[in-house]
Amino acid sequence: MPKKSTSTRASAPKNAELARQMLTYMIMAREFDAAMLRLYRQGKAFGGVYSQLGNEAVSVGSAMALDNKIDVLFPMHRNIGGHFVFGQDIDQLMVNHLAREGSQMRGTDGTGHYADPQRRIYGNVSHLGAMIPVAAGFVMAGLMRGEKTVAMTYIGDGGAQVGEVHEALNFAAVRKLPLIVIIENNQYAYSTPNHLEFACERLSDRAQGYGMFGTTIDGTDVELVYQTCREAVQRARNGEGPSLIETVTMRMRGHAEHDDFAYVPKDILERWSTKDPVETYISRVIQQGIMTESEVTSLRESTLSTMIAAIDRALERPWPAAEEGFRNVFIES
Repeated sequence: MPKKSTSTRASAPKNAELARQMLTYMIMAREFDAAMLRLYRQGKAFGGVYSQLGNEAVSVGSAMALDNKIDVLFPMHRNIGGHFVFGQDIDQLMVNHLAREGSQMRGTDGTGHYADPQRRIYGNVSHLGAMIPVAAGFVMAGLMRGEKTVAMTYIGDGGAQVGEVHEALNFAAVRKLPLIVIIENNQYAYSTPNHLEFACERLSDRAQGYGMFGTTIDGTDVELVYQTCREAVQRARNGEGPSLIETVTMRMRGHAEHDDFAYVPKDILERWSTKDPVETYISRVIQQGIMTESEVTSLRESTLSTMIAAIDRALERPWPAAEEGFRNVFIES
């Protein structure tokens, strides 16, 4: 019988270096987010800007549970922290999002719709549910080649209702594929609240029906996310099949920056603001003596300086050639 559990708190990391790494990536994700919001208001960001504010612990903690030499990441638009964990260069991310020459999307898109096979990152398409069958297929091909690759992918609470998601999870469970699917339950699918999306108590309850492991955890606790995902990776590597992990968070801004999210009651946002994953983790590492306040301040300042320098370098680049917009659109005879 597949296991199901609900966890709320993790033990401290086994070593201080791991904690420092997690905090570093979370701060990088937060500063990247802040930079993109400013660039959007300045009219310099290309396309939509999708905030990951409140989601940093899920993005970083989950990706750090993988081995980026053999595993693969299929991130969504709120998982920039995972890109950093997998070694994505900040200059490349800025060029991508500002659609300048050198963009991995050739300037045709300014969000996370890109793949970087060298870093084992396979980006999303707008039809997010469609990525889960692709991730399942990736690891099935790996198994056929005798590899032990684990794929981690994500879906939102709204996207989890899409038929392709159910089909992929059922297939992965039947085949015992090394697939980890993380549901980012951030309370709203655009403007639709949870109670109008699904009737089950927890989205992870569905794992029972598929015949796979399922659990629901606090998505604001990076150590808990990391610990839970490490266990899922080990199960997958041992041939025990996929895992469905529901991380409970709150989307602290609109679906994208054009959305003022006036439909979210202010008291809900105020309540979730006390669980800010970055700030609460800063408090924890200071209390545990892993870092001092001055070290954290220095880390934040250096990260901000790095972001500003990357923005300046990206904006100095020219726009891609207009012909790039036609590449891969028409088949030449």
